[in-house]
Amino acid sequence: MTQPFQLAAVPVLSRSTVDRDESARTDAARLAKLWATGRLVLVDKKGRTPVRADATELVTRPTTGDLPPDAMLLGELDGVGYWALSTDEELTEGVQSPDRSWGLWSGATSEDGAEWHDLRTTGALLSDTAAGLFTTAVALTGWHARARFCAKCGSPVERVNAGWATRCTGCGREEYPRTDPAVICLVHDDDGVNGSSVLLARQPIWPPARYSVLAGFVEAGESLESCVAREILEEVGIEVAGIRYLGSQPWPFPRSIMVGFAAVAVDRAAALALAEGEIEDARWCTRDEVRAALAEDQPDLKLPGETSIAYQMIKGWADAN
Repeated sequence: MTQPFQLAAVPVLSRSTVDRDESARTDAARLAKLWATGRLVLVDKKGRTPVRADATELVTRPTTGDLPPDAMLLGELDGVGYWALSTDEELTEGVQSPDRSWGLWSGATSEDGAEWHDLRTTGALLSDTAAGLFTTAVALTGWHARARFCAKCGSPVERVNAGWATRCTGCGREEYPRTDPAVICLVHDDDGVNGSSVLLARQPIWPPARYSVLAGFVEAGESLESCVAREILEEVGIEVAGIRYLGSQPWPFPRSIMVGFAAVAVDRAAALALAEGEIEDARWCTRDEVRAALAEDQPDLKLPGETSIAYQMIKGWADAN
């Protein structure tokens, strides 16, 4: 009997091997030890870090001197503490990214010749450890860059708990890293358990022929399932049923977590009504068309790269019977 399709693999930005022990973040002696023998992940203002030539590993640096107040503990592995720091290091722009599937983000080089690249263009190439470290580093540095003042009284904040919280210097209010939930859903028709066609759409700002599954942010007071139904109806005018969970992936651009779902179109023949300014085009694609696109043999249909959970959703559906 045919089973409902699942993700083709663990989303690449959901991989992690380090121990994120919360108790370590408030243990001064343990933090000092982890810093003394630690490794440092530097992140620039564009969310890039130096990577090896094949982009499978990060180029970390040894920690030196005293523990800085703005250092962020990413985790511990085999007795080594991994830390992140924001940097204003001068870089030379214009380096081609390892993953060219989108072509929207370029890399840079530092004076020592190291290439710095974005998480979106290296995530699928990095090892499990490197992917987890870089994802967490981008999430934390991005949050701190946008949360320098207290939301209650407006006073500057200071970092505490090894970068995992801030405390207001005025009223003492504590804040923790924000994560905004967003749903992403693969909609297929009702031809069998997994359907024979899938609904894909494109945004106006995407490269030509680029299509993906539908996504949107969860609103206040809204369940994830309700958000799925609302977003699909708003973006393409299609009602869905049978909404089911597939998996999730952190997406720190700047602070999201993508929660993946599958759903069945109530009426495959219904006319598509595209949300003006958000959806430029939408189309039903057969499994053969999607398989050809995954093999990069479909010029008018280009799919997301492997860094995105959308890739694992689409591939999981294409591989199903």
